[in-house]
Amino acid sequence: MIYFASDLPRAPNYAQSRQRETRFLAWLDHIRPNAEALYIVGDLFDFWFEYREVVPKGYVRTLGRLADWTDAGIPVHFFTGNHDLWTSNYLTQEIGVLLYRQPIITTIGEKRILVGHGDGLGPGDTGYKLMKRFLFLNPICQTLLYALHPDIGVGIANYFSRRSRLVTGNADDHFKGNDQEWLVQYALRKLETQHIDYFIFGHRHLPLQIALNENSTYINLGDWIKYHSYATFDGQNAQLCYF
Repeated sequence: MIYFASDLPRAPNYAQSRQRETRFLAWLDHIRPNAEALYIVGDLFDFWFEYREVVPKGYVRTLGRLADWTDAGIPVHFFTGNHDLWTSNYLTQEIGVLLYRQPIITTIGEKRILVGHGDGLGPGDTGYKLMKRFLFLNPICQTLLYALHPDIGVGIANYFSRRSRLVTGNADDHFKGNDQEWLVQYALRKLETQHIDYFIFGHRHLPLQIALNENSTYINLGDWIKYHSYATFDGQNAQLCYF
């Protein structure tokens, strides 16, 4: 069985963060006996930035568990999301994950699956797309952050990460309809030029499984903040599940 999960940012306080992480780790232990591979589809971290000798504190139990998986020969595929765009080589070298910065199309069995975090895809969200291009992916901004003491740099980033969640609030809590769901629109446009059996995304935070046509399905993985949702693929069928 192949498993997909995304969006596990830290809670506003330490106790709630530990509780959230403990549940996620229990899920990892639960699925491991049957797991052929694991896809972490972005935003495993609330914020991630690698200084030359420093990484953000926290996440040690999650990273240790993922390292156990890769040490045992179970592939862990890690996609950067909007909260961990600045991932460098620490996770590949130390944890052993396979790192992706863009969506990929992979063939598993006889099924073609497009996997990606989903931020900045589809129509709309112009403000974020501009920020991602000119701020988040700007090497000058990364250099400036390197120049700051890690306590200051990570502190600033964590502030804006929390701020973004306060701004969006409960905007992800309801389905907007296919014409207003940007990732659904992205998938439909992709199907105009090629066949894909399953589109699997994170980012949206709302668990969704939508038939796009008779042969293609869109799945959004939800999150581990509220829904504790994930997806499985058994070689033939993918489906949304809850822990």
